[in-house]
Amino acid sequence: MEAISRKSFLQQCLWFGTAISFSPFAAQAWNEKRMDDDFYQKLVLANAKEVARVVQLLATDITQVRRRLGYDLANVAAAFCEPTSQYYQSAELIPYLTKMARALLKAQHADGTLDFGNLASPPDTAFILEPLCAAATILKSNNTAALNEVKGLLREFIVKAGEALRTGGLHTPNHRWVVSAALAKINALFPKPGYVNRIHEWLSEGVYCDSDGNFLERSMNYSAVIDRSLITIGRLLPLPALFEPVRKNLGLVYFHAEPNGDLVTNDSRRQDQFSSVSILNFYHDFYYLAIRDNNPEFSAIAKYIETLNGFNDRVLTDLLVYFLEEPLYKKTLPEPKAPPATFEKFFKGTNLVRIRRNDITTTLFGGTDFPIIIASGRANSPNFFAFRKGEAILKYMRFSTDFFNTGYFHSQGIVHSAGKYVLHQKIEAPYYQPLPDKFKRADGNYTHSQSTDGRFWNKMDFQHRPQSNINTLETTISVEEKNGSNELNFSVEGTEGVHVVIEFCFKEGGTLTGLKKIEGGSDNYSLESGSGEYRYGNDSIKFGPGVFKHASLSGLEGEMYSSHFGSLRTDGMHVFLTGITPFLHTIVVG
Repeated sequence: MEAISRKSFLQQCLWFGTAISFSPFAAQAWNEKRMDDDFYQKLVLANAKEVARVVQLLATDITQVRRRLGYDLANVAAAFCEPTSQYYQSAELIPYLTKMARALLKAQHADGTLDFGNLASPPDTAFILEPLCAAATILKSNNTAALNEVKGLLREFIVKAGEALRTGGLHTPNHRWVVSAALAKINALFPKPGYVNRIHEWLSEGVYCDSDGNFLERSMNYSAVIDRSLITIGRLLPLPALFEPVRKNLGLVYFHAEPNGDLVTNDSRRQDQFSSVSILNFYHDFYYLAIRDNNPEFSAIAKYIETLNGFNDRVLTDLLVYFLEEPLYKKTLPEPKAPPATFEKFFKGTNLVRIRRNDITTTLFGGTDFPIIIASGRANSPNFFAFRKGEAILKYMRFSTDFFNTGYFHSQGIVHSAGKYVLHQKIEAPYYQPLPDKFKRADGNYTHSQSTDGRFWNKMDFQHRPQSNINTLETTISVEEKNGSNELNFSVEGTEGVHVVIEFCFKEGGTLTGLKKIEGGSDNYSLESGSGEYRYGNDSIKFGPGVFKHASLSGLEGEMYSSHFGSLRTDGMHVFLTGITPFLHTIVVG
């Protein structure tokens, strides 16, 4: 990653008045050098607090085994084995360890699998083995005789599960590496050639990571899973070459990160393309490679993640386990060096643009998986623009029309020209003529096929029918970033009289001024003229001028979603601008 000087960066932070809660690497982060002993004690205390919670829960019977039980057991084991913990060598913990281990064995199928979401699932069983094997590793070096039963129960569960992973199947690309990482941990505890052979069998398929740093699923949820899995395999077998795709992916993760730690997921092929994912999930990976590679920028990112809301609850709680399992974690992080807080990155492989000017960010998405199909494994987000200014967040902009119920605009890529990013979509909707005689069937039972415009299916043998009355709609949206603001030019040509809708969705909880509340709608507003303003805390986003030529705001998703009775509406404060083709309009957001 391109670096900027510490002096220059601090000047930028001070000039823009950034604060640590919103912007990574603000000035105060560099003036508070963390003492490793203090941090380690902090995670020991967090572990003790979690163990107290777990002990209280275990006062009643374990009625259902969930994935979290693996971390509960690992945290209790870590507390027992950590000399500075208030629970060190505490005999009261042993019955709880035993209770959890027995519950796991009781829930385990004869083939070694557990039911987590999917029935008798090898990959889901692999997920719980990550903390369980860490617990077994920690307990292995503790010679307390009273632990022998727990060790035996854990060994029985792990070895039985190992056979399920050595022979079982899976569903998705990331499962290969989750299973392989679990096998690597099992092999480190109870070596067996079959475990290693199976890992190499999966690895022989290749670990795909494109030039931008994306794995196959392009999912931030599963990238975190893959990164941690590859690090585990790489360090235990050892296969250090597996660290390289992790480095590439972590570089991409940083440039996808908003100042508050949220990650951009427009181009994801999994369920997180419409949900919020945090860089918190990648803490272990940045931390590990910062030390292993002596990487000062990864060190800075790891320290920044420690300042984020949620770190204590979502990361610190389970961290002691990893520090006891892998000695490298206890080494001192290298002196941090700030990665760039100002950049412009065009990820051409997925038509995603990220622009950052300290605490102001712009995201553009021009589509990536064509044709648009509503299915897991396909990126189909219609969110083409997003903008943030500190705490003020425009979650997304969308564009829709009622042109033959084709719904939301999905750009057919992005072109960068003359300082502008241009998004474009051309749609043709034909009518169909009678079939030529040579394709006619006496029984009328024609091929069940998709219409040539991809909108629907029917037994009409569309591909062999002549077309007529072809309607066309051509949409061009150009975006030019100017000193922290964006000018968006909309041009919609072709069939006349088409209703168009521009939709803004701002983060819920803010205040809007200059707008008109739409009756009967929940958090729906119109901007009929002039400018509007959205404010959250001390930050605000201004946008306009407005236009409102019609009030047809239903069916924005189009036939593809409505035929499944689905909706893409999200939480937030929704603002609508409308027009009728031919449509030309310019909006400034800043």
